[in-house]
Amino acid sequence: MSVRLGSRGSALAVAQATYVRERLEELGEDVELITIRTSGDERPGGAAAPETDDKARFVKEIEEALLREEIDLAVHSAKDVPSLLPDGLAIVGVPQRLDPRDALCGAASLDALAEGTVVGTASLRRRAQLLAARPDLDVREARGNVDTRLRRLGEGSYGALVLAAAGLARLGREEGEPIPQESMTPAPGQGCLAFEARADDDAVTDLAARLTDRDALVALTAERALVEGLAATCRTPVGAHARLRGDELVLDAFAGMPDGSQWIRDSATGNAEDPTALGRSVTERMLAAGARDLLDAAERSVAR
Repeated sequence: MSVRLGSRGSALAVAQATYVRERLEELGEDVELITIRTSGDERPGGAAAPETDDKARFVKEIEEALLREEIDLAVHSAKDVPSLLPDGLAIVGVPQRLDPRDALCGAASLDALAEGTVVGTASLRRRAQLLAARPDLDVREARGNVDTRLRRLGEGSYGALVLAAAGLARLGREEGEPIPQESMTPAPGQGCLAFEARADDDAVTDLAARLTDRDALVALTAERALVEGLAATCRTPVGAHARLRGDELVLDAFAGMPDGSQWIRDSATGNAEDPTALGRSVTERMLAAGARDLLDAAERSVAR
């Protein structure tokens, strides 16, 4: 069959979509890659939208193209996909996950950073966990794509940067030392790609399933269940990372204030056959520990 593959046009998004196109071509499919400009891309000077913007801005136009049947399959960074999808669309597959951890560029470890080091990030989740671990750091917003941020690091605008290890790998960049997940819980879906299609398109769904990695799909399902349960947004610093341990699924979660002054961490184990149940269970535990009030306060602090 002929497949129209939709993606954002950023360097990272195209690298991800190219990987998927190559996998589909290996299956004997004829693939056309279509890049779509999204609201999240529209910034003066080509700068990417900050991660505190509405997450749907990165997928909205691509989803509209799916619904208009202009493309057949969308490739997203899974962490960009809101927990609630438009009617008629579904996540139909997840390929093998890359390293889900964050990576520190410019230093060997968080402990190696000198007091007062300027650390750049566009993520409230990273900011919250950086300041929770090292309140002496000067955490500042970093805008632009990966290459732009790394160039500014080299120019001395920052002493260090925190970026996604998977994004660096997709772009063939060798910078960055992975930060242990015990120190910084990754973003829900980080390291995963998500395939989105029309829910009634059985042919595309079956094709996506052939590229799907069960472990990655199970982990992402648990993480997205937590995000939905906490009603997390780009203005709420939330981390979630699930991984299989034998027949069990482990889910780590984080919620905190952007200034690192308060946070909640939790970890629980559940049945890998029901990842949604584990996500909901950890949600209930986090809410019982006060996560709702904490995240509401975090959102208000960002809105000011």
